[in-house]
Amino acid sequence: MKITMLGTGNAQVTECYNTCFVLEEEGRCLLVDGGGGNTLLRQLKRAGYDWMDMREIFVTHRHVDHLLGILWMMRMICQNMHRGLYQGDAWIYGHDEVIRILCDTAEKLLSKKDNAFIGDRLHMVTLHDGEVREVIGRKTVFFDIRSVKAKQYGFSMDIGNGRKLTCCGDEPYNDCEEIYARNSDWLLHEAFCLSGEADIFRPYEKRHSTAKDAAELAEKLGVKNLLLYHTEDKNILKRKELYTAEAEKYFHGNIFVPEDLETLEL
Repeated sequence: MKITMLGTGNAQVTECYNTCFVLEEEGRCLLVDGGGGNTLLRQLKRAGYDWMDMREIFVTHRHVDHLLGILWMMRMICQNMHRGLYQGDAWIYGHDEVIRILCDTAEKLLSKKDNAFIGDRLHMVTLHDGEVREVIGRKTVFFDIRSVKAKQYGFSMDIGNGRKLTCCGDEPYNDCEEIYARNSDWLLHEAFCLSGEADIFRPYEKRHSTAKDAAELAEKLGVKNLLLYHTEDKNILKRKELYTAEAEKYFHGNIFVPEDLETLEL
C-alpha cells in the first residue's frame, strides 16, 4: 500500500494545496477529503491518477478546505455516468452531517439528470462512531474525534501483516482516540506550525497542534512512523527540514513531512 499526498496545507495556504490524499493498493484507491476546489482534479492528474479511479471517497468533516473538492468529484462522476462514460458505481463515506450537506448542495447546484445518479450508482454512505467497514479491501474502523468545532471523523485501517494506519483528522488528539491510535505503525497527524513559531501562528486558538505536540503524542502512543500534514505554508521551502528537526527532538520513530504530490510506501 502507498499514500500520495495531493495536498498538505491548512485552510488558507496559497503555496500548496489543502490537505487531502490517496491510499492505493493493487489499483484500488481511497480518496480522503478533497481540498477546497477543483484543483483536486489537477492534483490527481499531476500525481498520475485518473479521477475515475477514485471509486471510494471518505470525507472527514464539513469545513470548506476538505469538502468543496468532493462536490467537484460528485459533479464529474454524475455527469460522466449520464454520458455513459463512467462504468460501475462509486461510494462516498462520511458522518451524517457531511452526507447531508453533500446531498443538499448537490441538489441545489447540480442538474436533475446528474442528481438522479446520487443514491443510485453514487452511493452516499452515512458512517457511525466505531463503525467497521471494508474499504479498498481493507478492514477500516471510523471514529468520532470529538471535535469542538465541527463534527469530524478519523479512521484506522488494517494495512496488512498486523500493521495499522491511523488518521486523526486535522485537530489535536483527543484521549477518546487512544484505542485506535496507540501502537499505530503509521500515525497521520496535523502540525499547524512549529512550536517555536506558536506566537506567530497561534495554533491553539485555532484548535491545532505544533510539530512538537504531534511528536510528543507519537512517542507517548508507541507509534512507529509519524506523518505530519495540514501545516502553514510560510516556511514551505524549508518546511520538511524545519518540522523534522523539531519533531525528532521528541519522537524516536520515523518522521515524514511530505510535500504535495509526494508518495510514500507504507
